[in-house]
Amino acid sequence: MVETHLPASHLLLSFETKMLAFASLLAAAALVAAQDQTIQVGLSTNPPGLASLQFIPNSITAKNGSVVTFVFSGIPGNHSVTQSTFAEPCKSFEGGFDSGWVGIPANTSVLPTWNLTITDDSKPIWFFCKQSVPEPHCNLGMVGVINVKPGPNSLSAFAADAKTAALDAHEGGLAGLGASASALPDLGSGAKLFTTDSATVGPVTAAPASSGSASNSASGASQSGSSGSKTGAALGLTQNLSTVLGLLLGGVVIAATMV
Repeated sequence: MVETHLPASHLLLSFETKMLAFASLLAAAALVAAQDQTIQVGLSTNPPGLASLQFIPNSITAKNGSVVTFVFSGIPGNHSVTQSTFAEPCKSFEGGFDSGWVGIPANTSVLPTWNLTITDDSKPIWFFCKQSVPEPHCNLGMVGVINVKPGPNSLSAFAADAKTAALDAHEGGLAGLGASASALPDLGSGAKLFTTDSATVGPVTAAPASSGSASNSASGASQSGSSGSKTGAALGLTQNLSTVLGLLLGGVVIAATMV
């Protein structure tokens, strides 16, 4: 019987090849796991756990194909995640994504969520809350960005411009510039979704207290963060959606061949 011995150099090369392949697999898995991120909507960190007018974090970096989950965690509260542009921070971007107003009562146990999938990470994705009660949340600093780039168009500049920007809260859709959703928000337990007909809604602001008009927008008539009331009047047209399908995401398959 003839015994065949492989050279030590060949064995070493084979071992190194397998280790490199294994390391690549681990790195790929870690990258995939790191892609999915969460942004809290309307939650305070100082003091922690209380409702507030901010996105936390308000700036993240997310690669193509990754999922950003917005958790409406300010209880009680009524907020939106609406795409805008750097030039017009508080104006719903035509053709941009929009969650609609998500009203959360004080007794909510399962928080509403909304998933956005990044489709173009080459440009910044600016967003804001279009709620106008008791004051426009965008003017109060409830703005954010995904994939901000170096240069003058910074988050701080965006937030500064938002302080005095006019609020335009017409309805957007699921697909936006650089990111899109495949479903409306998952409302969890007890939350309500308010939407409006974008064809009939122009720039809106909080209605004067003395007007008593029925032409309030959904944001002006719906639940505010302090009162917990939930009303769906939106220029005579508001839909109250009580059941929403959750976002179905495709899985990520990683294959590695070991020689």
